[in-house]
Amino acid sequence: MYRYETHLHTYPVSKCGHATVRESLEYYKSAGYDGVFVTNHFIDGNINYDRSAPYEELIHFYCTDYEEAVKVGKEIGLKVFFGVESSYAGTDFLIYGLDKDWYLAHPEIREMKKTEQLTYFRENGALIIHAHPFREADYIPYIRLLPRYVDGVEIINANRTEFENSMAKHYAESYHLLVTAGTDNHQGGKQTKFAGMQTDTPISDVADFIRRVREGSMELFYEEREAEE
Repeated sequence: MYRYETHLHTYPVSKCGHATVRESLEYYKSAGYDGVFVTNHFIDGNINYDRSAPYEELIHFYCTDYEEAVKVGKEIGLKVFFGVESSYAGTDFLIYGLDKDWYLAHPEIREMKKTEQLTYFRENGALIIHAHPFREADYIPYIRLLPRYVDGVEIINANRTEFENSMAKHYAESYHLLVTAGTDNHQGGKQTKFAGMQTDTPISDVADFIRRVREGSMELFYEEREAEE
């Protein structure tokens, strides 16, 4: 089976990341994965940069970890795909299908309300997945569900509780939404619980991934591993 990490944060772009691009990718290669999606916190989230900086400057910084990951991936034989985790007060969305050039060409998204932004992303071909929708934390005042503005739900997040994931699954089933799984890895090989998507044949690019998620032809997986020393 070909395995893919769909939800990965790296340092320094994600302020809360604890592993570098190389540390993360070398771990996934050693664990037998075929590829990873680098989905760092976007310019509306926990990005490790001054969020008041000019839009173009922010986008260029945001893409630095992904661009490094592409180089490392080619070096070690691991596929790397681009993604975004967009945020609104603790409510997070994984965005697949838009690239750096698209973001650079659309600075207007910075001024949009989140619902307008999500609609615009989808109109431009993006797949929107509500990440860990039932996550609870002291910095999250409300659980917000936007079933009319997303395509799917992350129903297995390796860093959430069984209850939170079961509620996410119930949400997806109730609204007939697509389903995905991801680790939400901030620690590279020090992570002990993993989730992702697997398939009998390798995915070629992000568009292929989106097609397979829409078809429901990829399997979700969850596993536990020993942390690296």
